[in-house]
Amino acid sequence: MKKIEAIIKPFKLDEVREALSEVGVTGLTVTEVKGFGRQKGHTELYRGAEYVVDFLPKIKIEVVVAENTVEPAIEAIIKAARTGKIGDGKIFVTPVEQIVRIRTGETNESAI
Repeated sequence: MKKIEAIIKPFKLDEVREALSEVGVTGLTVTEVKGFGRQKGHTELYRGAEYVVDFLPKIKIEVVVAENTVEPAIEAIIKAARTGKIGDGKIFVTPVEQIVRIRTGETNESAI
């Protein structure tokens, strides 16, 4: 089992959710986050004063999938989230040792 974390642009959330659903991902967690990479923020003008916005709004999507679903899920995220411009985001994949469904006590693959 693997945990896939994707940091994407906020307006791409619906497209990514639909793409993941099409490859069989049944649940996900979404968090509004702020950060920066190579974009390094930007400057904005507010009431005549210019100021720097260091942290840009992003969305973090977390899903846990079986080994055979990892590559299709990654491909779905890339296809749905890519705009071709800087700031499209990143995907992180980490191993998951154990899962327990609290309601039923199911564990691992049956708990996904």
